[in-house]
Amino acid sequence: MARQSITLANQNDEWLKEQVAKEEFTSKSEAVNYLIKQARERDAYHEYVQMKIDRGLKSGLAPKQTKEEMLAEFKKRLNVL
Repeated sequence: MARQSITLANQNDEWLKEQVAKEEFTSKSEAVNYLIKQARERDAYHEYVQMKIDRGLKSGLAPKQTKEEMLAEFKKRLNVL
């Protein structure tokens, strides 16, 4: 593992110390690694969702209606059935 030296804001350092004291993590390093992993997973998920949105928009199948117009149309169709 790479060893790093970082400077934390006081409130962040206190939060990390509290997490270790509550035995949520065994060390501040473990907590920082966990938080970085969570951020990386969140970023990967956001990239995936954005890719799906972009693909949908490029497909030409994106609705030309507002959400209110779509809701009205759905309600109208339900009344017909």
